[in-house]
Amino acid sequence: MSYFVDSLRQLIGMKPAKPQADERLPEVVAIYAEKRKEKLSKEKLMEVEAGRALAHDRHKWRNRRWATLIVVNLLFVASYFLDVQLLEGALTGSRFVGFHMADLNSALQVMLAYQHVVLNLVIGTATVFVLWLLLGGRTFCSWVCPYHLIAEWAEAIHLKLAEKKWVKDIQFHRGVRAVFYVIFALLAALTGYTVFETISPTGILSRALIYGPGIALLWVLALLAFEVLVSRRAWCRYVCPIGITYGLVGTFSPVRVQYNVQSCHHEGDCRKICLVPHVLDVTIRGRARAIDTDIGADCTRCGLCVDICPTSSLSFKVKGLEKAL
Repeated sequence: MSYFVDSLRQLIGMKPAKPQADERLPEVVAIYAEKRKEKLSKEKLMEVEAGRALAHDRHKWRNRRWATLIVVNLLFVASYFLDVQLLEGALTGSRFVGFHMADLNSALQVMLAYQHVVLNLVIGTATVFVLWLLLGGRTFCSWVCPYHLIAEWAEAIHLKLAEKKWVKDIQFHRGVRAVFYVIFALLAALTGYTVFETISPTGILSRALIYGPGIALLWVLALLAFEVLVSRRAWCRYVCPIGITYGLVGTFSPVRVQYNVQSCHHEGDCRKICLVPHVLDVTIRGRARAIDTDIGADCTRCGLCVDICPTSSLSFKVKGLEKAL
């Protein structure tokens, strides 16, 4: 199955397709056969993982991502308080040194609600479209969205509580996100009101950072409480349509995380830490079709799997520039 088809299936909530025996390349079959002969002992695996945990670059991509996210959002704050025309507005709609930029999902909601397109919206949408087409659509979620960062910290609390058996992680079908996508689109078209933008924690947090907190932050706190006590990363995984919008754009992006089956121990640490673990189903023993596999467009390119992998089986790649880089 092609990268594009598989990505689209995952974006609408379908499970990654498990390859049939005849779909695996001969060299991959040989690798799996060799691994069955030389089984990795539990002690050896723990030794490798412990070594990775102590590595100096253990949180390299996470730290880069956090720094980028914080800097981008603080640029909005600084531009507003210092009254300089650097990065004006908020994440839903802004101007960078006077050039219009519009969040793709917000622009779609506005077009559906008002059934009218203005020139600045076209310019802003086109600019952002090209930007995330190059960088990988859902990169927005993990590298720019302020709610993602706070939800990531809330997730850490949830995992500690789950470890103590104080809470359980209730999971829902991933296809419900596609249902919400259609619902929000229909609400905008039928009511003439951008309903999603009213409840989007991304927009609420962005505006609160720039213009000051408001009562809408209570909704964000309620979402975080739900994710800590009930369902890990529920908003991003099961509700937010932004992920689908940017995922569709990212399907054609050259920036991807790539998996190499040769060195993988299949211990599953990457899937445990991933926001969207289904995209890493290929790391399960027997799931790879080729030696190198591009992770699907529902991947947020957060880099957590790259950081944690003890054998460097996951890495960032730019399609077409592998040799140059």
